[in-house]
Amino acid sequence: MIVLGNKLEDPYTVENMTKALAEVYPTKADRVVVSATHLYVRFLPESDGEYDMLDGMGVQMLDHPVDYEILKEGDYYHDPSVEEGHITWQYAVVEKDFHFPEEIRHEVLDECYIVDNAGMTKSDGIDWDEVERASYRLTGNGDMVLESKGKGESVSGSPEGKIQIIDDFFGDEPEGVRGVRVSCNSFVKFANAYTDENGNYAMTRNFSSKVRYRLVFKNSKGFAIGVNLLLVPASVSSLGKDSPKGKDVLITKSSEGKLFCRSVVNNAAYDYFESCEEDGGRIKLPPSNLRIWIFQHLGISSAVMLQQGALVDNSKLADVLGEYTSLLKMFLPDINLGLRKVKDYSTMYAETLHELSHASHFMQVGTSYWNKYLDFVVTSFITSGFVTYGVGTEKNHGYCQIGEMWAYFNEMELVRRRYDDEYLNGTNFWFSPQIFLYMSDRGLGRSKIFNALTSDIT
Repeated sequence: MIVLGNKLEDPYTVENMTKALAEVYPTKADRVVVSATHLYVRFLPESDGEYDMLDGMGVQMLDHPVDYEILKEGDYYHDPSVEEGHITWQYAVVEKDFHFPEEIRHEVLDECYIVDNAGMTKSDGIDWDEVERASYRLTGNGDMVLESKGKGESVSGSPEGKIQIIDDFFGDEPEGVRGVRVSCNSFVKFANAYTDENGNYAMTRNFSSKVRYRLVFKNSKGFAIGVNLLLVPASVSSLGKDSPKGKDVLITKSSEGKLFCRSVVNNAAYDYFESCEEDGGRIKLPPSNLRIWIFQHLGISSAVMLQQGALVDNSKLADVLGEYTSLLKMFLPDINLGLRKVKDYSTMYAETLHELSHASHFMQVGTSYWNKYLDFVVTSFITSGFVTYGVGTEKNHGYCQIGEMWAYFNEMELVRRRYDDEYLNGTNFWFSPQIFLYMSDRGLGRSKIFNALTSDIT
């Protein structure tokens, strides 16, 4: 958990920016009115639906205040005034005319003046960057301001850089962390950008102080990656403070474990969505709001598709998810990735592709079909000594046979495409995904096989 220190005075409040303007431009201050451009607020959603409502309105939320020292970085924060198991206060910066939903509790913490970019700062004869720096000094935050080391040298900038990761199977050549959101802020001044397929990002907002960088695992493709016991739909990896001109990050297997896992799963999911789009939509995309949970201490993965309306007996699911079952009260996952036994890039990549293949199948066959398949898998796991797929004689075993043949086959095809390897998995199961692989290698192809797997094929 993030550990907070002392409360700091926000240099961007209207009051503090007005004082800074008077100091830098004493003869102009009485002719220029500093009025609020943004509001620093906090929300207390009471449900998944209320959180999603705010997210759908474009509100980008943090679970901790931005006007406090951070003594220790972490993945999350939970306000001690909020009961465990409930969503904690969510902090955000919104436009001054933002329409607050009446049903969601909120508090306006400060009215703020935030200049959007450097290109507009001198249009009124005022260097607002200099006013901003003065406000930092006046509020006791002068140590955060970057000073020019030479005449004409600019210390401010708009963050840009590259987020990359190394797959050991490919050696030392890095690849981009694709479609992930890079977020940075200094107090209430935020900027965000998504990485492209090579991991490059560029923001448009200008900063004059060091900024705090984070990776937010809500992908440009729409899916979100969550993690261990956190009541947040998209997990966040903190990258620390750095220059306002940008930060490059290279993630390796020796990097912080959760950051590595999230980045691999992110790339696998991004590539999966791309593969469906390349097939001209003949293989259905997973839901655009897909919610993926990573569990570091579970050894089983599943495509439960709960957010999409699938149903499963919670008492049975509790035997699978153990301590994590309580999370189902708040946020419904679609895919659970149990990575206890999975540590390397290629295996994690394949595991993600497998579950996403199930998500595509779900989109084709619907919830009624999926409820039978899911109940079979969960029941078999519990009653057959924790053998994931049972033995092939139980009630509704055909749903599992079809679903797993497809998922293992599609996983094989896409992993072979990436690694150019005779990647064979599932060879010892009572169902035989190699049948689909055999047919595909002789010309049938992924999309024709997928199109045959309609809801009447059981």
